[in-house]
Amino acid sequence: MEPQAPPAPRSRSWFGDGDKNGFIARHHLRAAGFGAHNFDGRPVVGICNTWSELTPCNGHLRILADAVRRGVLQAGGFPLEFPVMSLGEPFLRPTSMLYRNLMAIDVEESLRANPLDAVVLLTGCDKTTPAALMGAASVDLPAIMLTGGPMLNGSFRGRAVGSGTDIWRMTEDLRAGRISRADFEEFEGSLNRSAGHCMTMGTASTMACLAEALGMQLPGASGLPAVDARRGTLAEASGARAVELAREGLRPSHIMTREAFENAIVVNAAIGGSTNAVLHLLAIAGRVGVPLDLDDFDRLAADMPLLVDLMPSGRFLMEEFAGAGGLPALLNDIAAHLHRDPITVTGRSLADNVQGAEVYDRRVLRAFTDPVQPAGSGTAVLRGSLAPDGAVIKQSAASAHLLAHRGPALVFDSLEEYAAVADDPDLAVDENTVLVVRGVGPRGYPGMPEVGNLPMPRKLLERGITDMVRVSDARMSGTAYGTCVLHVAPEAAVGGPLALARTGDEIELDVPARSLVLHVAEDELARRRAAWTPPAEHASRGWTRLYTDHVLQADRGVDLDFLVGASGDVPPRSAF
Repeated sequence: MEPQAPPAPRSRSWFGDGDKNGFIARHHLRAAGFGAHNFDGRPVVGICNTWSELTPCNGHLRILADAVRRGVLQAGGFPLEFPVMSLGEPFLRPTSMLYRNLMAIDVEESLRANPLDAVVLLTGCDKTTPAALMGAASVDLPAIMLTGGPMLNGSFRGRAVGSGTDIWRMTEDLRAGRISRADFEEFEGSLNRSAGHCMTMGTASTMACLAEALGMQLPGASGLPAVDARRGTLAEASGARAVELAREGLRPSHIMTREAFENAIVVNAAIGGSTNAVLHLLAIAGRVGVPLDLDDFDRLAADMPLLVDLMPSGRFLMEEFAGAGGLPALLNDIAAHLHRDPITVTGRSLADNVQGAEVYDRRVLRAFTDPVQPAGSGTAVLRGSLAPDGAVIKQSAASAHLLAHRGPALVFDSLEEYAAVADDPDLAVDENTVLVVRGVGPRGYPGMPEVGNLPMPRKLLERGITDMVRVSDARMSGTAYGTCVLHVAPEAAVGGPLALARTGDEIELDVPARSLVLHVAEDELARRRAAWTPPAEHASRGWTRLYTDHVLQADRGVDLDFLVGASGDVPPRSAF
């Protein structure tokens, strides 16, 4: 869709009214010290800030908001900052994913209900970025995103360590007795050295990169560390560009087209991005009206090798990625595999944005002739009798010898049930077992937590076995690794085949064939289904009740059914 000549600023229906309504809108801002010149028709730019002390990854966004404000003022706009719900991975229970759609509602309604002509979306921690894009897409107000940037590299006893990835390793070493409690506490104090989100290619870094690949943030904004002074410069530029977006009428629907989403999927394969990107891109596409389905993620990425050598699939961290040229260098490097023409928030095409961007370190950002892993190593979509609507596995973080595996299932109905016996030396498990935990999907938990990289049974860790096939209807942190089959759909809580699996059943994973099969006869499955009863509801009221009544399955992005689509930016009726 081509941008149209913009109408009069929508903020004029608030501030341009010469009668009572305009007086009420203006005089309350006059009380805050804003002069009459702010109401002369200049673009009003919202600064949508996900800062919160309950979201430490976004704790520096107040500083970036000040820089955005400078940019808006320099470009002749009127900046107004406002908070929205902030989703912090470390604290939110039962899982931040339960609240992604709630934050998207907050963003959407805040934009539509207020006198804004454009918005700068300040995000960072995992779910804040997709939630903001979902909400902004449903309003389709001119918008530009600025993610907060990754932390500086962790440093432990002379080596770089990464958030998430090394936590899983060190936790398992502690359980297996390979390190002491004192070692673990020393590691804890050395991992997070600055403000910012995870510095591995986890979900936060992945979604920052994909927001840039979609065209929704300025070139280079995804990689620079949070504390890099150049991020402040980007914040100024984002504020100034938001004013121009309001004047030009360039909207998210003009930018986030089918071609832009296809580019994002290819980029996700090249960077070794999080499996969570599948859920988030499906949900964002649903808001902007772009047809996208689960199989697109496998098909479109089939020819793209893993080129970015970052944890958890590689060796380095986001600081090195930025130093190697960041996403602009990668996009220029793989330009032949991308749609070059999609317009971006700069007003220029993706190709124009990155033309001439160079790779400065081929150890980190590898060439096609020397990839980290070959083409087809990205997120694979599995189907079969255990996952008729699909499941995913991150091949680049899995063990090659387990990608084709058949073994007996060990089945647990809840995460707590498995956790209670994971350290039991008498647990009936070996390296051939397929570990299954169900009831951790969108409705089942509720909220689909990041627990799919289930802790290895301690008896296996003590034998030096560090991976096994694990199957669940949960998600997995983008920082995690292992042969983990995720997002099984339909989930167990709605009666998917996963609900019918029993300990001892043979499960076959065949990633090259893209299949996940429960080897149980159809008549036996029918008997089990007849005896199955759905689990009790998690809540009788409130957000959790609304969520569980309306949440879509993983293959459809886990949005709420009534939120798919857009309502536009037409100002609501006046209150006076």
